[in-house]
Amino acid sequence: MFSERIKELRIQNQMPQRQLAAALNIDTATYCKIERGERKAKKEQVPILSRLFNVNTEHLLVLWLADQVSAVVSDNQQIAPQALSLVVETLKQER
Repeated sequence: MFSERIKELRIQNQMPQRQLAAALNIDTATYCKIERGERKAKKEQVPILSRLFNVNTEHLLVLWLADQVSAVVSDNQQIAPQALSLVVETLKQER
């Protein structure tokens, strides 16, 4: 989700991968892996990307977090929906 979106934004903004890598202070190969979903972006990198692309930081953070959660629960697909529902209910109660 996150990686696909940043690739779309990069293409829309006609930015080379090396430019984004430099802004994130990583090498181009590492950025390419993030864009392909082979490596996870760091949370601290999300606001930098949102500024570069002039998009809502919260929107990118939601996609970033969704990827993180998906990676954690992907090995437990049968019980993941129940666990996620429990998390949602717990978060609602904490508000």
